[in-house]
Amino acid sequence: MFGLIVKFGRLLSLQRRWVLPLSDAVTAAACLVIALLLRFEGNPTAKDIRPLLAWIGLLAVARIATSIGFRVNQWSFMLGGFEDGVRLAAAAASGTAVFALTLFLLQVPPPPRSVVALELFMTLGGMAAVRYSPRLAGIYLSDFRRQQRGGGTRNTLIVGAGAAGDMLLRDLQRSQEHDYHVVGFVDDNPGKRGIVLAGRSVLGSIDDLPRVAREHEVEQVLIAIPRLPAARVRQILSQCADLKLAFKILPVSFVYLQERVTASMLHDLVPEDLLPREEVQFPDAAKDLRVAGRTVLVTGAAGSIGQEICVQLLRAGVNRLVMVDLNENDMYLASRHLRRLHPDASLATEVGDIRDPGRMDALFTKHRPQDVFHAAAHKHVPLMEIAPGEAIKNNVLGTRNVALAADRAGAERFVFISTDKAVRPTSVMGASKRVAEMIVRQLARTSHTRFCAVRFGNVLGSSGSVVPLFRAQIEAGGPVTVTDPGVKRYFMTIGEAVGLVLQAGYSDYGELCVLDMGEQIKIVDLARHMITMAGHVPDADIAIEFTGLRPGEKLYEELLTEEEERTQQVDRKIFEARCPAPPDDLDGRVRELADAAAAEDEDRVRAVLRTLVRSYEPTSKARVL
Repeated sequence: MFGLIVKFGRLLSLQRRWVLPLSDAVTAAACLVIALLLRFEGNPTAKDIRPLLAWIGLLAVARIATSIGFRVNQWSFMLGGFEDGVRLAAAAASGTAVFALTLFLLQVPPPPRSVVALELFMTLGGMAAVRYSPRLAGIYLSDFRRQQRGGGTRNTLIVGAGAAGDMLLRDLQRSQEHDYHVVGFVDDNPGKRGIVLAGRSVLGSIDDLPRVAREHEVEQVLIAIPRLPAARVRQILSQCADLKLAFKILPVSFVYLQERVTASMLHDLVPEDLLPREEVQFPDAAKDLRVAGRTVLVTGAAGSIGQEICVQLLRAGVNRLVMVDLNENDMYLASRHLRRLHPDASLATEVGDIRDPGRMDALFTKHRPQDVFHAAAHKHVPLMEIAPGEAIKNNVLGTRNVALAADRAGAERFVFISTDKAVRPTSVMGASKRVAEMIVRQLARTSHTRFCAVRFGNVLGSSGSVVPLFRAQIEAGGPVTVTDPGVKRYFMTIGEAVGLVLQAGYSDYGELCVLDMGEQIKIVDLARHMITMAGHVPDADIAIEFTGLRPGEKLYEELLTEEEERTQQVDRKIFEARCPAPPDDLDGRVRELADAAAAEDEDRVRAVLRTLVRSYEPTSKARVL
């Protein structure tokens, strides 16, 4: 039966250009007769209906002509909307006007005015029924098929009864490629409370979501408010933490959707949607980043930040890209991925250890890069606490090797990736990064190369970060481990962090640029939200355990030292810090660090770091992982 309905609908769609005008003519004729019968209470006299055949013929011609003229014969049965309905009404009114004008010109006695009016309204209703009924039937057919399909459907609630939510619902109603059964909307606009959109009611405000979800046994929530503030998203997750709901969200602004919303645009709610800040958009055009035609070398190119730097540089039209990393396996995989994305790009991969000054000089002599992005580093705080010499060899001496090689090779700019852990550090890793900043700033005062350090906080999803760890723990059934209930951190996405790094590096702002990271977010809140997003109940389905602060770890991070707090905003989300000059004996102290690291003298390493970084307060050795 349903197969026959579908075949009939397809046939009607193919033949609509001539079927619909004829349908309008037949509808009009029938409505005219009905209007006459109503006007004369079912008993018209022969005199009243003498010109009936002429009326029917002229009305049919008028309806066919206006149907074609207003193109309502080219109707989309599944996509016809409000504008199409207005066009249909205009076609019906015009048909009546043409009919009346024709009667006047041909001197044919007209029917009573009440008959003409009745015929217009009834014909318009008939024309609309013919055009909109297939869509309505399709909606019910799709719902029926989804319910009959194995596995059934999931009761679904849409957050947001605006234009995006309305279009999302209509797309879901047209499609059978999902298992959503939309029970209604929630929206914060009081004026929308109780209204009906495409057959679904607005059941309450967003704060009513838990109540509505319980009453309607909701399993899935679709957030259809583009650019919903992260604070509101986090509030929704907190309110629904005990309901085991699945969440999806529209990831882009309605402005960019070109007035079209489909279910395929939805994606699972991810930690990036919880960031307490507005994401900054960066242009990809080469003219904006000024990298077209340039040769760029990236150290640490196999890591999360390094790979994203390479991706954005290639997208911006870099002439030649040199990828340098000690991890040859990840380097191989990263280069294969980039070659697939940019098969015509000039891409060189070099295995090299930044701790080897000879290798660095050889690479810079071979490739002669104009720009250098130094992302290679040891960044795991607890591991560097038990191997402080390795932090010095890699983060301090390695940075010096790459920077001096860039200076000797005549590179035009050198951008060093630093961290918020360099501010009032309590860890060897943070202190080593602070010393590396000093080296870069010292070279900036004497070299023809433009040296710049860019400091920012945690990057969501990067290798070794908390998000992949939490995700793995949740998939394993828990527990999710958090060091301390009060720990909070700055977060930003990898793409945004790298976009800001490129913008800071190519804008030549100054020796130290600090990225505006917004507000810090509590790690325990992030853990609870990730458990909720996975459809579990925190502390019930998945436990959260507090394990204590690790060596070198702080409760919160800072982006600026006291000396640097006098800053100026240079561009969106980028600040140029006013830095004190590096110590005069920096070179001698770095040699002391090198000697202590080579001798594996951990206490001496920490002692020299304290003479260089006065705010460095080492923590006692303790559990590492």
